[in-house]
Amino acid sequence: MPDYLPFDPHPRAPRTLPPPRACDSQFHVFGDPAVYPVRPGAAYEMPSATIETALKLHATLGLSRGVIVQATTYGADHRIVVDALKVAGPNYRGCANAAVFTSASDEDLADLHAAGIRGARFSRQGLGISLSAQEFDRALEKVKALGWYVKIQPEASGVADQVAPFTALDVPVVIDHMGRPDILNWRDDPSFHKVLDLLKRGNFYVMLSLGEKISRAGAPWADVVPLARAYIEAAPDRVIWGSDWPHPVSVKQPPNDGDLFELFLSYTAGEDEVRRILVDNPARLFGFAD
Repeated sequence: MPDYLPFDPHPRAPRTLPPPRACDSQFHVFGDPAVYPVRPGAAYEMPSATIETALKLHATLGLSRGVIVQATTYGADHRIVVDALKVAGPNYRGCANAAVFTSASDEDLADLHAAGIRGARFSRQGLGISLSAQEFDRALEKVKALGWYVKIQPEASGVADQVAPFTALDVPVVIDHMGRPDILNWRDDPSFHKVLDLLKRGNFYVMLSLGEKISRAGAPWADVVPLARAYIEAAPDRVIWGSDWPHPVSVKQPPNDGDLFELFLSYTAGEDEVRRILVDNPARLFGFAD
Protein backbone atom coordinates (compact mmCIF):
# COMPACT_ATOMS: atom_id res chain seq x y z
CA MET A 1 0.00 0.00 0.00
CA PRO A 2 1.53 3.36 -1.00
CA ASP A 3 2.30 5.98 1.63
CA TYR A 4 -0.01 8.96 1.21
CA LEU A 5 0.23 12.13 3.25
CA PRO A 6 -2.27 12.72 6.07
CA PHE A 7 -4.55 15.66 6.78
CA ASP A 8 -3.38 18.76 8.67
CA PRO A 9 -4.08 17.93 12.35
CA HIS A 10 -4.44 21.60 13.32
CA PRO A 11 -7.31 23.07 11.27
CA ARG A 12 -7.99 26.76 11.73
CA ALA A 13 -11.34 28.53 11.73
CA PRO A 14 -12.13 30.37 8.50
CA ARG A 15 -12.17 34.15 8.58
CA THR A 16 -15.85 34.05 7.60
CA LEU A 17 -17.98 31.38 9.25
CA PRO A 18 -20.78 29.63 7.33
CA PRO A 19 -24.47 30.13 8.07
CA PRO A 20 -26.32 27.86 10.52
CA ARG A 21 -27.03 24.30 9.33
CA ALA A 22 -24.14 24.36 6.84
CA CYS A 23 -23.30 20.92 5.43
CA ASP A 24 -20.08 19.18 4.45
CA SER A 25 -21.51 17.02 1.66
CA GLN A 26 -18.59 14.59 1.53
CA PHE A 27 -16.07 13.44 4.08
CA HIS A 28 -14.70 10.02 5.00
CA VAL A 29 -14.04 8.31 8.29
CA PHE A 30 -11.63 5.55 9.27
CA GLY A 31 -10.85 3.59 12.40
CA ASP A 32 -8.81 0.96 14.15
CA PRO A 33 -8.12 -1.84 11.62
CA ALA A 34 -8.59 -4.38 14.41
CA VAL A 35 -12.23 -3.25 14.60
CA TYR A 36 -12.78 -2.25 10.96
CA PRO A 37 -10.70 -4.58 8.77
CA VAL A 38 -9.15 -3.10 5.65
CA ARG A 39 -10.17 -4.98 2.53
CA PRO A 40 -7.43 -6.85 0.64
CA GLY A 41 -5.92 -4.66 -2.06
CA ALA A 42 -7.16 -1.37 -0.59
CA ALA A 43 -5.43 1.66 -2.09
CA TYR A 44 -5.05 3.47 1.23
CA GLU A 45 -5.97 3.60 4.92
CA MET A 46 -5.88 6.37 7.51
CA PRO A 47 -6.86 5.09 10.97
CA SER A 48 -6.28 8.48 12.62
CA ALA A 49 -9.17 10.03 10.64
CA THR A 50 -11.90 9.04 13.09
CA ILE A 51 -15.44 10.36 13.35
CA GLU A 52 -14.48 12.17 16.55
CA THR A 53 -11.69 14.01 14.72
CA ALA A 54 -14.04 14.84 11.86
CA LEU A 55 -16.62 16.32 14.22
CA LYS A 56 -13.96 18.49 15.84
CA LEU A 57 -13.01 19.72 12.37
CA HIS A 58 -16.62 20.55 11.61
CA ALA A 59 -16.96 22.47 14.87
CA THR A 60 -13.85 24.48 13.97
CA LEU A 61 -15.18 25.27 10.49
CA GLY A 62 -18.67 26.10 11.76
CA LEU A 63 -20.40 23.14 10.09
CA SER A 64 -23.25 21.27 11.77
CA ARG A 65 -24.35 18.82 9.07
CA GLY A 66 -22.44 16.32 6.98
CA VAL A 67 -22.47 13.24 4.78
CA ILE A 68 -20.13 10.38 5.64
CA VAL A 69 -19.09 8.70 2.39
CA GLN A 70 -17.88 5.11 2.60
CA ALA A 71 -14.19 4.88 1.76
CA THR A 72 -13.12 2.21 -0.73
CA THR A 73 -10.76 1.06 2.04
CA TYR A 74 -13.61 -0.97 3.54
CA GLY A 75 -15.33 -2.14 0.36
CA ALA A 76 -18.83 -3.51 1.01
CA ASP A 77 -18.40 -3.60 4.80
CA HIS A 78 -20.22 -0.48 6.00
CA ARG A 79 -19.86 -0.89 9.76
CA ILE A 80 -17.52 2.10 9.94
CA VAL A 81 -20.16 4.43 8.46
CA VAL A 82 -23.04 2.99 10.50
CA ASP A 83 -21.07 3.34 13.73
CA ALA A 84 -19.96 6.87 12.80
CA LEU A 85 -23.56 7.90 12.16
CA LYS A 86 -24.48 6.75 15.66
CA VAL A 87 -21.81 9.06 17.06
CA ALA A 88 -22.59 11.99 14.76
CA GLY A 89 -26.34 12.03 15.31
CA PRO A 90 -29.37 13.04 13.23
CA ASN A 91 -27.71 15.96 11.46
CA TYR A 92 -25.54 13.53 9.51
CA ARG A 93 -26.24 11.16 6.63
CA GLY A 94 -24.25 8.37 5.02
CA CYS A 95 -23.40 7.40 1.46
CA ALA A 96 -22.61 3.75 0.72
CA ASN A 97 -20.16 2.41 -1.81
CA ALA A 98 -22.00 0.71 -4.67
CA ALA A 99 -20.02 -2.46 -3.88
CA VAL A 100 -22.57 -3.07 -1.14
CA PHE A 101 -25.09 -4.21 -3.74
CA THR A 102 -22.91 -7.18 -4.68
CA SER A 103 -23.49 -8.89 -1.35
CA ALA A 104 -26.14 -7.16 0.77
CA SER A 105 -29.62 -8.60 1.14
CA ASP A 106 -32.72 -6.45 1.04
CA GLU A 107 -32.79 -6.66 4.84
CA ASP A 108 -29.18 -5.45 5.01
CA LEU A 109 -30.00 -2.51 2.74
CA ALA A 110 -33.04 -1.65 4.85
CA ASP A 111 -30.78 -1.58 7.91
CA LEU A 112 -28.38 0.80 6.15
CA HIS A 113 -31.27 3.06 5.23
CA ALA A 114 -32.51 3.04 8.82
CA ALA A 115 -29.00 4.00 9.97
CA GLY A 116 -29.12 7.13 7.81
CA ILE A 117 -27.53 6.09 4.52
CA ARG A 118 -29.21 7.81 1.59
CA GLY A 119 -26.96 7.29 -1.42
CA ALA A 120 -24.48 5.04 -3.22
CA ARG A 121 -21.17 6.10 -4.71
CA PHE A 122 -19.76 4.50 -7.83
CA SER A 123 -16.02 4.87 -7.28
CA ARG A 124 -13.33 5.29 -9.90
CA GLN A 125 -11.65 2.18 -11.25
CA GLY A 126 -8.20 3.14 -10.01
CA LEU A 127 -9.26 2.50 -6.41
CA GLY A 128 -9.86 -1.17 -7.03
CA ILE A 129 -13.63 -1.63 -6.89
CA SER A 130 -15.55 -2.46 -10.05
CA LEU A 131 -18.95 -4.00 -10.80
CA SER A 132 -19.92 -6.43 -13.52
CA ALA A 133 -22.66 -5.31 -15.92
CA GLN A 134 -25.19 -7.42 -14.02
CA GLU A 135 -24.06 -6.04 -10.65
CA PHE A 136 -24.22 -2.50 -12.00
CA ASP A 137 -27.79 -2.94 -13.22
CA ARG A 138 -28.84 -4.44 -9.90
CA ALA A 139 -27.20 -1.56 -8.04
CA LEU A 140 -29.19 1.02 -10.00
CA GLU A 141 -32.41 -0.91 -9.42
CA LYS A 142 -31.80 -1.01 -5.68
CA VAL A 143 -30.88 2.69 -5.52
CA LYS A 144 -34.20 3.56 -7.12
CA ALA A 145 -36.18 1.21 -4.88
CA LEU A 146 -34.58 2.67 -1.76
CA GLY A 147 -35.11 6.26 -2.85
CA TRP A 148 -31.38 6.96 -2.67
CA TYR A 149 -29.22 9.20 -4.81
CA VAL A 150 -26.25 8.18 -6.98
CA LYS A 151 -22.74 9.63 -6.71
CA ILE A 152 -20.16 9.40 -9.48
CA GLN A 153 -16.49 9.69 -8.57
CA PRO A 154 -14.64 10.94 -11.68
CA GLU A 155 -11.53 9.32 -12.99
CA ALA A 156 -8.42 11.47 -12.75
CA SER A 157 -8.76 12.08 -16.49
CA GLY A 158 -12.30 13.42 -16.11
CA VAL A 159 -15.87 12.19 -15.93
CA ALA A 160 -16.87 12.49 -19.59
CA ASP A 161 -16.42 8.81 -20.46
CA GLN A 162 -18.12 7.51 -17.29
CA VAL A 163 -21.54 9.08 -17.25
CA ALA A 164 -23.34 7.42 -20.16
CA PRO A 165 -24.83 4.58 -18.01
CA PHE A 166 -26.26 7.15 -15.57
CA THR A 167 -27.80 9.68 -17.93
CA ALA A 168 -31.24 8.04 -18.13
CA LEU A 169 -31.69 7.87 -14.35
CA ASP A 170 -34.60 9.70 -12.76
CA VAL A 171 -33.05 9.73 -9.27
CA PRO A 172 -30.76 12.50 -8.03
CA VAL A 173 -27.21 12.07 -9.34
CA VAL A 174 -24.18 13.86 -7.87
CA ILE A 175 -21.03 14.34 -9.93
CA ASP A 176 -18.10 14.65 -7.55
CA HIS A 177 -15.04 16.89 -7.78
CA MET A 178 -16.42 19.27 -10.42
CA GLY A 179 -16.14 16.46 -12.99
CA ARG A 180 -12.32 16.81 -12.96
CA PRO A 181 -11.77 18.62 -16.26
CA ASP A 182 -8.24 19.62 -17.21
CA ILE A 183 -8.00 23.03 -15.56
CA LEU A 184 -5.49 24.24 -18.16
CA ASN A 185 -8.15 23.93 -20.87
CA TRP A 186 -11.35 23.51 -18.91
CA ARG A 187 -13.57 25.63 -21.17
CA ASP A 188 -12.99 23.16 -24.02
CA ASP A 189 -12.76 20.03 -21.88
CA PRO A 190 -15.41 17.33 -22.63
CA SER A 191 -15.92 16.68 -18.92
CA PHE A 192 -16.85 20.31 -18.26
CA HIS A 193 -19.31 20.36 -21.14
CA LYS A 194 -20.79 17.03 -20.12
CA VAL A 195 -21.43 18.29 -16.59
CA LEU A 196 -23.00 21.50 -17.92
CA ASP A 197 -25.27 19.45 -20.19
CA LEU A 198 -26.34 17.15 -17.37
CA LEU A 199 -27.07 20.08 -15.07
CA LYS A 200 -29.82 21.09 -17.50
CA ARG A 201 -31.73 17.87 -16.76
CA GLY A 202 -32.92 18.87 -13.31
CA ASN A 203 -31.81 15.81 -11.32
CA PHE A 204 -28.02 16.18 -11.64
CA TYR A 205 -25.90 17.96 -9.05
CA VAL A 206 -22.22 18.88 -9.06
CA MET A 207 -20.01 18.94 -5.97
CA LEU A 208 -17.46 21.73 -5.59
CA SER A 209 -14.60 19.74 -4.13
CA LEU A 210 -10.97 18.78 -4.78
CA GLY A 211 -10.12 22.25 -6.05
CA GLU A 212 -6.65 22.07 -4.54
CA LYS A 213 -5.86 18.93 -6.56
CA ILE A 214 -7.54 20.09 -9.77
CA SER A 215 -5.53 23.32 -9.63
CA ARG A 216 -2.25 23.60 -11.48
CA ALA A 217 -1.38 27.01 -10.04
CA GLY A 218 -1.14 25.97 -6.39
CA ALA A 219 -2.32 27.93 -3.36
CA PRO A 220 -4.54 29.95 -3.25
CA TRP A 221 -5.79 27.89 -6.25
CA ALA A 222 -7.27 30.87 -8.10
CA ASP A 223 -7.25 29.01 -11.43
CA VAL A 224 -10.14 26.85 -10.18
CA VAL A 225 -12.44 29.77 -9.31
CA PRO A 226 -13.74 30.42 -12.88
CA LEU A 227 -14.65 26.73 -13.26
CA ALA A 228 -16.61 26.72 -10.01
CA ARG A 229 -18.31 29.99 -10.97
CA ALA A 230 -19.45 28.47 -14.27
CA TYR A 231 -21.22 25.64 -12.43
CA ILE A 232 -22.81 27.94 -9.84
CA GLU A 233 -24.14 30.23 -12.54
CA ALA A 234 -25.46 27.29 -14.57
CA ALA A 235 -27.38 25.61 -11.73
CA PRO A 236 -27.28 27.49 -8.42
CA ASP A 237 -29.88 25.15 -6.90
CA ARG A 238 -27.93 21.98 -7.73
CA VAL A 239 -24.44 22.77 -6.51
CA ILE A 240 -23.10 21.42 -3.21
CA TRP A 241 -19.73 21.51 -1.45
CA GLY A 242 -17.68 18.79 0.23
CA SER A 243 -14.39 18.97 2.13
CA ASP A 244 -13.30 15.46 1.02
CA TRP A 245 -11.56 15.24 4.41
CA PRO A 246 -9.20 13.56 5.26
CA HIS A 247 -8.09 14.10 1.65
CA PRO A 248 -7.28 10.49 0.71
CA VAL A 249 -4.61 9.54 -1.82
CA SER A 250 -2.69 12.80 -1.34
CA VAL A 251 0.85 12.69 -2.73
CA LYS A 252 1.40 16.27 -1.49
CA GLN A 253 0.67 17.55 2.01
CA PRO A 254 -3.05 18.41 2.16
CA PRO A 255 -3.68 22.08 2.93
CA ASN A 256 -5.21 23.31 6.15
CA ASP A 257 -8.97 22.79 6.00
CA GLY A 258 -9.55 26.41 6.98
CA ASP A 259 -7.75 27.42 3.78
CA LEU A 260 -9.83 24.96 1.76
CA PHE A 261 -13.08 26.28 3.16
CA GLU A 262 -11.99 29.79 2.22
CA LEU A 263 -11.27 28.48 -1.29
CA PHE A 264 -14.93 27.47 -1.45
CA LEU A 265 -15.99 30.94 -0.26
CA SER A 266 -13.92 32.44 -3.09
CA TYR A 267 -16.16 30.63 -5.56
CA THR A 268 -19.27 32.42 -4.30
CA ALA A 269 -20.73 35.84 -5.05
CA GLY A 270 -22.46 36.61 -1.78
CA GLU A 271 -24.32 35.24 1.21
CA ASP A 272 -27.26 33.97 -0.85
CA GLU A 273 -25.04 31.64 -2.88
CA VAL A 274 -23.23 30.44 0.22
CA ARG A 275 -26.55 29.62 1.90
CA ARG A 276 -27.88 27.77 -1.15
CA ILE A 277 -24.75 25.64 -1.57
CA LEU A 278 -24.12 24.87 2.10
CA VAL A 279 -27.67 24.78 3.50
CA ASP A 280 -30.60 24.73 1.07
CA ASN A 281 -29.29 22.43 -1.65
CA PRO A 282 -27.91 19.69 0.65
CA ALA A 283 -31.02 19.87 2.87
CA ARG A 284 -33.18 19.08 -0.15
CA LEU A 285 -30.85 16.42 -1.58
CA PHE A 286 -30.05 14.55 1.63
CA GLY A 287 -33.38 14.97 3.38
CA PHE A 288 -32.43 17.24 6.28
CA ALA A 289 -35.40 18.84 8.02
CA ASP A 290 -35.31 22.61 8.43
